[in-house]
Amino acid sequence: MRRFRLIGFLASALLAAGAALTGAASAQASPAAVSGGYVALGDSYSSGVGAGSYISSSGDCKRSTKAHPYLWAAAHSPSSFDFTACSGARTGDVLAGQLGPLSSSTGLVSISIGGNDAGFADVMTTCVLQSDSSCLARIATARAYVEQTLPGNLDNVYSTIRSKAPNARVVVIGYPRFYKLGTSCVGLSETKRKAINDASDLLNTTIAKRAADHGFTFGDVRSTFTGHEICSGSAWLHSVNWLNIGESYHPTAAGQSGGYLPVLDAAA
Repeated sequence: MRRFRLIGFLASALLAAGAALTGAASAQASPAAVSGGYVALGDSYSSGVGAGSYISSSGDCKRSTKAHPYLWAAAHSPSSFDFTACSGARTGDVLAGQLGPLSSSTGLVSISIGGNDAGFADVMTTCVLQSDSSCLARIATARAYVEQTLPGNLDNVYSTIRSKAPNARVVVIGYPRFYKLGTSCVGLSETKRKAINDASDLLNTTIAKRAADHGFTFGDVRSTFTGHEICSGSAWLHSVNWLNIGESYHPTAAGQSGGYLPVLDAAA
């Protein structure tokens, strides 16, 4: 670069102009150099449930080659990539079974966790099958857990990650709002949809606060999913899938690549 400063400058200028004209100047298209290994932890939103293309050796963890950690590793070529996120994981599962690959040479850690601790699956089952009042009551129980118990569980996970990977940049990924409101849509009532969205906001706020207190970066996916919620007409989230119930309310492959990956790219 020093020996060919003029050539390098002209090449950079041409590349910048081309990117401006084509709109191709995305983080995915120009991966930055990565120092150290990458470890992807967390629950089904990180493992890629709902995106398909599952890695057979991952079994019930359902790790997908279309999940945002896998896509990020393919684009950025870290020195190593360990994908331990698992469907259904709670904070205790991360501590018990996902942290083995972490070390002082780990350069990047990503994690989504907390939704299962708060009873996400049971909340959605209650809201789909029962009345507005039953749905709101179950959400109230979940909100109390998020406010009173979840912060301590997150602290345990985040402190352990830092102790095992002292040099890593840690990106804590949040959850999308699930529904577009104020539109005609078959399924849950507007009352249920709004309560679910509000609970998701509380969960994100809680996770973001705990992440910040540990010096971690919070990756907020709500903005990238705006316009792609359920009932939007261009959803990046599965609604109820009675043929494959486990995929319900999880990101599609487009949600992983268009909703999650850009957030991880920007934060990493």
